[in-house]
Amino acid sequence: MTSLQTTTPSPPPIDGIFRALSDPTRRRVVERLNRSPASVSELAQPFDMALPSFIEHLKILEGCGLVRSQKTGRVRTYQL
Repeated sequence: MTSLQTTTPSPPPIDGIFRALSDPTRRRVVERLNRSPASVSELAQPFDMALPSFIEHLKILEGCGLVRSQKTGRVRTYQL
């Protein structure tokens, strides 16, 4: 007896981008990065939230390809 495997198609990349931009915090981060690259602490400064929570927002933006990061020493810098 053979079993048929069905695969659920993964959502198109554009869905992840819209999902990431649906959050006002992440939209503000993208607006800020539109001016110039910034460190995590610079990006987090205007927000009233714990740093680990803010970093989750950055991970979502990076995961869908809207931003990228580079670590130099102990400083992680994000850019569009």
